[in-house]
Amino acid sequence: MESQLTVAFAHVANGLNLPWVWVAVGGLLTIVLVGQWIIGAAFNRLHRLAQQSEQQWDDAFVTALVAPAKLAWWLLLLTLLFALLPALASVRSIALTTLHASLVLLVPWFLHRLIANVEEQVLLAKFADGASVDKATVRSTARLLRVALWLVTALMLLQTLGVSVSGLLAFGGIGGIAVGFAAKDLLANFFGGLGIYMDRPFTIGDWVRSPDRALEGTVEDIGWRVTRIRTFDKRPLYVPNSVFGQIVIENPSRMLNRRIYEKFGLRYDDSRSLSAVVDAVRAMLEAHEAIDTGQTIIVNFGSFGGSSLDCFLYCHTRTTNWVEYHAVKQDVLLKVLEVVHEHGADIAFPTRTLHMQGPDEVPNA
Repeated sequence: MESQLTVAFAHVANGLNLPWVWVAVGGLLTIVLVGQWIIGAAFNRLHRLAQQSEQQWDDAFVTALVAPAKLAWWLLLLTLLFALLPALASVRSIALTTLHASLVLLVPWFLHRLIANVEEQVLLAKFADGASVDKATVRSTARLLRVALWLVTALMLLQTLGVSVSGLLAFGGIGGIAVGFAAKDLLANFFGGLGIYMDRPFTIGDWVRSPDRALEGTVEDIGWRVTRIRTFDKRPLYVPNSVFGQIVIENPSRMLNRRIYEKFGLRYDDSRSLSAVVDAVRAMLEAHEAIDTGQTIIVNFGSFGGSSLDCFLYCHTRTTNWVEYHAVKQDVLLKVLEVVHEHGADIAFPTRTLHMQGPDEVPNA
C-alpha cells in the first residue's frame, strides 16, 4: 500500500512542471503546520479530560502519546515529500528506508514513555489509594519491561533493514554459551537480583541481618549486580546478589512483635513471698497497655540459683519500633521492681555465707 502510494506520487510529480511541484511542496508544508496545530489542540483537550477523571492511567497514556504522535505526522509527510520531488530520486530509496525504520521505532518509543509514566505514577502512590508501594518491585518490573521492549524492537528494526534475524539468533545462541562461561559471576549476580525481586525477602528501607555472615544494616538500593546496605555505623556495604542465594537472611523489619525475655532473682529470705510476687508480675503484664495479650505471657519461678530464687518473664510488645520497644521494656522492668518491693522482698545479688568453726569444733589431728 505504501509503495503504491509512493509510485503514484512519483508519477504525478513527473507529470507536473517544476513550479507546480514547488507549489505542491508548499501546500504540503502548510498541511504539516495545520496538522501540527490540530494535533496539539486535540491533545490539549485530551489532557483536560484526563485531568478531570479520577483515574491516573489516562494521564500517563496521553502524556506518553503526545511526542510520538507529532513525530509520526512529520514522518508521514516527509515520506510523501520524497515521493513527490523528482529531484530527490537519487536519495529516495535511502531516505524512505530511513523513514520506515523511524516509523518502526515510534511504537516502542511510545511504550517506553508509557512504562516510565506509569512507573512514576505508581511510585507517587497515585494508584495505591494511600497504601504502601514496594519501590524495588516497581522499578525492577519497569526495567525488565523496557529491556524486553527494546530487544524486540532491535530485532524488528534489523528485519526492516534487511538483516537476517534468524541467522543472528542462531549466532547469538552459540555465542551466548561462550559468554555465559566467561561471565558466570555476572550472570549469577543478575539472577540473584532477579530472585530478590521475585521472592521479595526484603525491599528498600528494610533492616536485614544474616546469622551466617557479618551482615546487618538497612537496605538502600537493590541493583542488578549488587545490593547496597548501610550498616548501623553508617558505612556502605556492597553485597553481590548471588550471596543472598547462599545465606540465611533475617528481616526484622517485618516482625509482628518484639519479645521481652528477662530473668530476675529474689533473695532466699523472701521465699515466702515468691508465689505472690510471681502472680503480681503476671497480672501487671496482662494489664499493661503496651504488652500484646494475644501473644504468650509467662511469669514463673525457674530454678534455685547459687544466691537467688531465679524467676523469668516472657512477653511481647505491641510495637516493633526499636526505640519504643526499649521504652516499654524499661517500664516493665521498673514495674517488676515495684511489685517486688511492695511484697517486702528485694532483688538478690551474689552473696556468700561463711561459717567459722569454734575451738571445740576443731577436729583432733
